[in-house]
Amino acid sequence: MSNNLSKEFNIRDYLREDLMPHFLCPGCGHGIALRALLQAVHELEISKDQLAIVSGIGCSGRVGAYIDANTFHVTHGRPLAFATGLALARPDLEVVVITGDGDSLAIGGNHLIHACRRNLKMTCMMLNNEVYGMTGGQASPTTSQTRYTTTSPKGSIEPVFDACKLAEAAGAGFVGREVTLQMPSLKNLLKKCLQYDGFSFLEVISDCTEIFGRKNQLGTSPEMILNQKSSMRPDSYGNIVDEPFRPNFMKTGVLALNERPEYSATYRQHVARQLKSKEKK
Repeated sequence: MSNNLSKEFNIRDYLREDLMPHFLCPGCGHGIALRALLQAVHELEISKDQLAIVSGIGCSGRVGAYIDANTFHVTHGRPLAFATGLALARPDLEVVVITGDGDSLAIGGNHLIHACRRNLKMTCMMLNNEVYGMTGGQASPTTSQTRYTTTSPKGSIEPVFDACKLAEAAGAGFVGREVTLQMPSLKNLLKKCLQYDGFSFLEVISDCTEIFGRKNQLGTSPEMILNQKSSMRPDSYGNIVDEPFRPNFMKTGVLALNERPEYSATYRQHVARQLKSKEKK
């Protein structure tokens, strides 16, 4: 731990300013998610030497490069596989994976399933902007139906992949979701993820204003983020519920808790038993 809280949070203390200006488009939600993560790190007093950030390919993959910590930029779809080895070898580190909807649900989908299944202590923050924003604007596994992309010029007909339901079904210890509009809630959810002793998965609904927003005429950057605002309406029982506008992402906050043994502790206990057994022979 460090004395981070001895002074007020200043995001510049956690950024590689020599890499500025950043490459993110104006209005991109990824910058908000990055700030929320760094503020959570600050409030939990996690030192930069203790923090390990692993990211893959895409806009989300580039975000990790700006963090002044131990950062690893790996191949497409493989950040969770790389982070698994890192977390096992260095349990003293706080391992955080920053990935995107394509990086973790398409080419990296298999790695996500098994990271959830193992329940190794690490945090996976999946930035979902519904599109392959950096590589041409193709449809991703989370592109909403009827939305236009370069590979669905007449509108997407595929059903949306619910990453949180997948993570829960695969056994992730902690599953959550938040929108970038709700910055305080997002920061607090990230704190819970970082403190959780197991695999925590957090889906962040993040707007792509230039590639996805323009093609679908979703308005300006402020209009897009305001579309994440909640809709107050009665449910079938007459109770007032507070749900995001997006029909495919109806719930935010902590969605699932699956309390079970953390993988690295179980693994080390298994190794110790094997060594002890050999000594007796």
